[in-house]
Amino acid sequence: VSAQNCRKHKLNAILNLEEDICKLQTQKKSLKKEHAQCSRSITQMKQKLNNLYCDISSRLRDDQGRPVNPHQYVIHCSSNSSVFIIPKHLVKSEQKQDNKKERKQK
Repeated sequence: VSAQNCRKHKLNAILNLEEDICKLQTQKKSLKKEHAQCSRSITQMKQKLNNLYCDISSRLRDDQGRPVNPHQYVIHCSSNSSVFIIPKHLVKSEQKQDNKKERKQK
């Protein structure tokens, strides 16, 4: 009787584990679908942002009225909602300085 009970408990444990496996496989499929949707959304947002950046850049003019080259400048939005056009080489050096400050603080 004891051996039969052990076999029955073992069989129940195996069945429970098989159910868990099925549930986890279903959850995995669902998460993969969600991940794919998120990836598509991110790609679309990046494309929209790039299009917006190109549209804004095409309308900007320098002091002499010439179009601003989007490959040489970046659009920077500050925390107080001010918008600036900054040469890319200045942005890179500012980022390097900020990274050094962050490393020192750690």
